[in-house]
Amino acid sequence: MRTFTRFRTALSACLFSGVLALSGCSVLGGEASDGSSQSGRQGEAGTDAGASPAADVPYDVVPLLKPGKKYFGAAVEGAPTSMKGVDTYTRMVGKQPNLIEYYAGWGDGFDATGVRNAWRAGAMTLMSWEPFDTPVADIAGGESDAYIKEYATAVRRLNLPVVISFADEFNGHWEKWGTKDVTPADYVAAWRHIHQTFVDAGASNVIWAWSPNIVNPVRSVLLKPYYPGDAYVDWVGLIGYWTIGEDSAFDSVFGPTRDQVRTFTEKPMILLETAAMAGERRRADIRSLFAGVQADDDMLGFVWFNHKKRADWRLEASPLALKEFKRLAADDSFGFDVRKP
Repeated sequence: MRTFTRFRTALSACLFSGVLALSGCSVLGGEASDGSSQSGRQGEAGTDAGASPAADVPYDVVPLLKPGKKYFGAAVEGAPTSMKGVDTYTRMVGKQPNLIEYYAGWGDGFDATGVRNAWRAGAMTLMSWEPFDTPVADIAGGESDAYIKEYATAVRRLNLPVVISFADEFNGHWEKWGTKDVTPADYVAAWRHIHQTFVDAGASNVIWAWSPNIVNPVRSVLLKPYYPGDAYVDWVGLIGYWTIGEDSAFDSVFGPTRDQVRTFTEKPMILLETAAMAGERRRADIRSLFAGVQADDDMLGFVWFNHKKRADWRLEASPLALKEFKRLAADDSFGFDVRKP
């Protein structure tokens, strides 16, 4: 189904190549002069050397779906609109991240500038698309169609690969789009509606990451009712952190979620957002992270959440743990230039 969908999308895009010629800009507004915010930022007009040279043919993301090496990702302040934080992170850990995660609110414009910035550095962007102020049922019902179409057109026009994760942590009660406010049926309908709108726009240069929180704190919430189906998902992106309440074993943190997901899909997994709580145990947690990802052929890599939010997840907060992270990150199996997968 996925292969057919990508072929059909590529064919339709070729038919409409005159409309979707490469311009390297978004149709959804302008960029702030300071470039400091992660969301709502647009690319400037004009072609770009970092974009795909064959704009009439959608970028083929298939080699990026399950590459030979692991993704070595990071979420850092200001990126990818500004890559200064990524440069600092690279110097700190000794390796350039090749997957840059950022967060955008529903209604924000496509950050074409940020996508190009990351691509020039050999990294792909991963956008967590968060519907804070728009009910998921309304999205499913078509009330945001004009916005989705414009966004999809901007993504197709830039024609670089991007990862999109819509309304992640949906199985938790702490988000506006979580279990207190959204039914599984509405969530699935919204996901499929967004996906189909991108397909209709010819935007097959998107990797779709369906991203539940690990089930450990919400074991009563089953994941299968929220799954849109294999035709609508490329990756399963697990979100989970090492905390004092969990032991440091990889299987203790991610095993229950992985095992449940494997009852209904074989899609490859990635740790879409992870980190370890600062403290004496952090070095052991980091060892578990690298070893667990490396041992599983279906685990594509991880994104380290290098922010201070609710806790200090930044690697620089723990010098000894940072040293261990840097040592393990040097392994050649982690990281690669996404432009040459």
